[in-house]
Amino acid sequence: MTSAQATNPTPTPQEFRDAFSALEREVGKAVIGHREALRSILVAFFAGGHVLIEGVPGIGKTLLVRSLGEALDLSFSRVQFTIDLMPSDITGTRILEEGADGRRSMTFVPGPLFAHILLADEINRATPKTQSALLEAMAELQVTVAGKTHALHTPFFVLATLNPIEMEGTYPLPEAQLDRFLFKVTLRYPEVEDLRQILRGTTGAQSARIEPLFGPDPARRLDALRRLVREVIVAPPIEDWVATLVRESVPEATKQDFVRKYVAIGASPRGAQALVLGAKVVALLNGRVNVSYSDVEEVARPALAHRVVVNFAAETEGVTPLAVVDRLLEAGRAWQR
Repeated sequence: MTSAQATNPTPTPQEFRDAFSALEREVGKAVIGHREALRSILVAFFAGGHVLIEGVPGIGKTLLVRSLGEALDLSFSRVQFTIDLMPSDITGTRILEEGADGRRSMTFVPGPLFAHILLADEINRATPKTQSALLEAMAELQVTVAGKTHALHTPFFVLATLNPIEMEGTYPLPEAQLDRFLFKVTLRYPEVEDLRQILRGTTGAQSARIEPLFGPDPARRLDALRRLVREVIVAPPIEDWVATLVRESVPEATKQDFVRKYVAIGASPRGAQALVLGAKVVALLNGRVNVSYSDVEEVARPALAHRVVVNFAAETEGVTPLAVVDRLLEAGRAWQR
């Protein structure tokens, strides 16, 4: 056990469930109508991954991220990705400064990446060079400027958004970059009752107030909760089932006729990791310290759909990646017996 772990003991599963539920309720004060999406985002956060959000403008993406930052009491930044955005605009740059003694030196000025929670709005509008700078920071938790490495804050959580409309002048993320996101979540239009609540909460004299939940040192508390997730047990049969599920999504290796017919590229090993990490969080929420088949199924759609690329035949017949994942799960239930 490290000295940090000794002074910051691992919480109990019940404490994890209480913390997760409290965070879900607190963010839900301001974010109306996205209960399922919010749960998936929080599962990804505690699993230590990043989330890609798809949704039309004005549906509450920025509000969701800002509310999450306020409830966690962590720093938050937002970057509107545009075609003229350069890597240094997000990573930071060096400037020439003159000291009191008249000497000049180069000083690093951190960019918006140096926050705990980052909203990368419309990431597909930036050039591949800037997209790559963000994705490298997500993977390495550091940036390198002028040959010097700078560590990012921990926890570091990226929510990147895609606008499904107005695709002209955009740079769609390649499959290899989509694979960097633990989950992909779709924000849908709210129902009529949810719209009524949104109107009551946003057009009156007062708006929802988000209270911080994790005490004077939230980063350390969240680190302990994330560490607990890693300690959840995954039995060998579950590991085998996850590996088979992901392997069966690959057209060259599958025994499933529908995969060979409709899939161009299957899920990668990162897909299997996303399934296991997400299922560990769900297991804790369900009151267990070991993963079940149902825990894996609960996170399969946000973990796998953006990693499955369908072919032309699927597009002409209206078969979506989500439909492929659902059919894989249906076939996978037979493998459990």
